[in-house]
Amino acid sequence: MHLIPEPKSAAVRSLLNEPSEARMFIDGAWVAASNGATISSADPATGKIISMIPDATASDVDDAVASARVAQQGWAATVPAERARILWKIADLIEANIDELSELEALDQGKPLYVARWAEIPGAVAQFRFFAGQAMAIEGKTISTSINYQPAGKEVEAWTLREPVGVVAAIVPWNSPIILATLKLAPALAAGCAVVLKPAELTSLSAIRLGELIAEAGLPNGVLNIVTGRGQQAGALLAAHPDVDKVAFTGSTATGRAVLDASKGNLKRVSLELGGKSPVILMPDADLEHAIPGAANAIFFNGGQVCVAGSRAYVHSSIYDRVAEGLAAYANGMALGHGLNAETQMGPLVSVQHAERVGSFIASAKSEGASIIAGGERLGPVGTFVSPTVIADVDANMEIVREEVFGPVLAIQKFDDVEEVIASANDSVYGLAAGIWTDSLSSAHRISRRIKAGTVWINSHSMYDASLPIGGMKQSGYGRDSGIEALDNYLETKTVCAIV
Repeated sequence: MHLIPEPKSAAVRSLLNEPSEARMFIDGAWVAASNGATISSADPATGKIISMIPDATASDVDDAVASARVAQQGWAATVPAERARILWKIADLIEANIDELSELEALDQGKPLYVARWAEIPGAVAQFRFFAGQAMAIEGKTISTSINYQPAGKEVEAWTLREPVGVVAAIVPWNSPIILATLKLAPALAAGCAVVLKPAELTSLSAIRLGELIAEAGLPNGVLNIVTGRGQQAGALLAAHPDVDKVAFTGSTATGRAVLDASKGNLKRVSLELGGKSPVILMPDADLEHAIPGAANAIFFNGGQVCVAGSRAYVHSSIYDRVAEGLAAYANGMALGHGLNAETQMGPLVSVQHAERVGSFIASAKSEGASIIAGGERLGPVGTFVSPTVIADVDANMEIVREEVFGPVLAIQKFDDVEEVIASANDSVYGLAAGIWTDSLSSAHRISRRIKAGTVWINSHSMYDASLPIGGMKQSGYGRDSGIEALDNYLETKTVCAIV
């Protein structure tokens, strides 16, 4: 399970041999925390320390925001074609360094190498290229008004301008560091905003490397600043900072509430992509050859550490036994191992503390009378591996059905009619995503319209593209990442009305 092959990247090989001393990026310079404080970053599979990360102080946060504030006006005045050129160059550099970035993600976060190499890092490239194009497509509109009290011989002309919101604090979680940072950075930079990026303290290394590549692409000093450290300190300070105009946050619903509360001081703009408890519905006519592995991957991808993970499966009673057996077999057949091992299908969870949390949900389900039909164990030298878990005999009131576990744990339930399953799927405070497996076009359309979720996948799950908006309903947040709609997070509309 724990074989670690030699990485392709010299930088990652070095981390395996000796911990690095990481730095933050403020006003074009790589710096330590002003008081020298650090946080240790560990390989989650082994517990070995691989880097020491600066623990930003209030002074460091102030410096980063001040740098962004100075740089923002010049960046906003940069012609769109030049902003687009730099964003495209960033994409080229990410692509040229894809092996190193993928290995950094696998080592620092624990995700399987193939997830980073073939899904997430290419997704980051696509985001920068998509928004490079959008940088040159920002436009207002001319409005025909009904104003009829202008002076004789004069006319009224009115139009709108789209202007950058200003300084953005981008606060991102630990589960997919580069792609989640990119979902904020690419549209914000395209819109003409300066950004202070705050990566998660557990997984800052790939964000730091991304910052090096962005600087190499020629982004002016101060337009991007990266502060590392604890969310309760650096993240909270950014959310409350009076010189930050906008917070773009991805993370838990509880932390999202804290961000929203902190933003009230200067009524800064906030977009939130929060937690989920996504339902996956398997209709009686589902193609089980594809639906069973599809539903399994919806929850076991990246160890279930995905906000849209399909953690509630609703299976029609006519196919329930076959599906339950198939899901259990799939779970039991998955190869667990170190993220850097190319054969690994599921790596460790991000930390011992998170693995303990996931384990507590499994124990709670058992104590409430649920049946573990696959997995349910903590494994590995430090207990960060949780075997892919399928839980049956659950009901709607159990914690395992209602709360976001954020781990490789699937709760499955039977249903008999469409109205019943739609009600069950919507019986959640969350509304981030959902999946429907059916060969009926009518069922697909009818159910997808009635599911309260920001994204609904049909005969698939976790299908992403830079053109597709991502975001939630209910307590899964508001605002959209990705797609043209993401630019709205970072632009203000100004109305101009003139007598001519």
